[in-house]
Amino acid sequence: MEFTYEEAVAYLYDTPKFTTKNGLEHTEELVRRLGVDSKQFKIIHVAGSNGKGSVCSAINEVLIQGNKRTGMFISPHLVNMEERFCVDGRPCKRGQFLEAFREVYRRVEQMQEEGLAHPTFFEYLFAMGMWIFSREQVEYLILETGLGGRKDCTNIVEHPLITVITSISLEHTEYLGTTIAEIAGEKAGIIKEGVPVVYDASSQEAAKVIGERACEKNAKTYGILPKSLKFPKFNGKNIDFYYGSDYDVDTRISIPFAAPYQMMNMALVYQTMMLLEKDTEIPKEEVLKGIAHTRWQGRMQELEENIYLDGAHNVDGVKSFLEAVRWIQPYHPVLLFSMVRDKDYGEAIRLLAQEDWERIYVTQVRDERGVSARELAEVFQSEGKEAVVIEDCKEAFLTAREERNQKQTLFCTGSLYFVGELLSLTGGNEDD
Repeated sequence: MEFTYEEAVAYLYDTPKFTTKNGLEHTEELVRRLGVDSKQFKIIHVAGSNGKGSVCSAINEVLIQGNKRTGMFISPHLVNMEERFCVDGRPCKRGQFLEAFREVYRRVEQMQEEGLAHPTFFEYLFAMGMWIFSREQVEYLILETGLGGRKDCTNIVEHPLITVITSISLEHTEYLGTTIAEIAGEKAGIIKEGVPVVYDASSQEAAKVIGERACEKNAKTYGILPKSLKFPKFNGKNIDFYYGSDYDVDTRISIPFAAPYQMMNMALVYQTMMLLEKDTEIPKEEVLKGIAHTRWQGRMQELEENIYLDGAHNVDGVKSFLEAVRWIQPYHPVLLFSMVRDKDYGEAIRLLAQEDWERIYVTQVRDERGVSARELAEVFQSEGKEAVVIEDCKEAFLTAREERNQKQTLFCTGSLYFVGELLSLTGGNEDD
């Protein structure tokens, strides 16, 4: 069957309706039939609850600055599926996306004829990515895990160059566990024998689990504590801070982000790239330059003057978002909010309601999981805050932008689906 681009995207979105989770051996077989061997890449494997995308993007930028040929597999996408497959920092072309889809589809048909299961949505996309990266002959491949780590289809990789684990928080508890320790155990499942691990050590509970797993695998660990991030200065657009560890003297790192939570993410990147210096031959100065040039959409992204988008898609994300709000505009900012039903939007709203917003707008994403604007407004009201209900996303954004005082800052936050929808509506997708 010959698919159009639109038919391929629709097919992928429909896969959750007729698939169940497969084991890693299923993914291995699918990738093998595509003629791809993960050993052909130098892989940097990234897991965690928050910050994975930012870390992947910055590592990718450093490698590009060092004239390396790179591939990057990330999720979710914000506007177009092609964003999940980046080669040398750019999403794959639509034609290549479709070619990869068809190649995987042919193998899936063969497997099903032999009685094997259909791949899941994420598994299908991962297989497409591996085919694209193989065809493009990338040298370094940055892989972001999906939900967890241990059972994640990206975990077919046997010996990455290095493993990175970002912050751990309570998320997807129906799949990953109900405690930080349980979730950390799932994320730490990507740690491989003898492969060094760089990780966010902010949570003692998570750090203990990661350390124990690394010890079992004879993997050297490089945990980064918040106290290692010193003397931050914010000029209204960017942050400068010093990172010091047992392995390095204090190093000044300049990051092109207004969000303080990005300091930890960029410290993870810096530590990772310094450990890989012998392999990449990218010196410290070039690493710092690459970090300073990093761009990452939807994470405290300034869409236009005094308008920020941030995909604070879970409770810890909301806490980090609010910390950034206090840095950028502590007095009477405006909020536009929407979230999907499979996130803890009640707790997110409880945290948001504690801030002194000049006005709150709520809307609904065009996803079947989107929470209605009226329901979100009712939760805000139960927390003592009134919210303006505007069901249509575009109308809500335009209204919030126009009704604010021009000196006020508008913060748009909630699920990544919401941020992606706003990027699509406003033309703020840099890769389009």
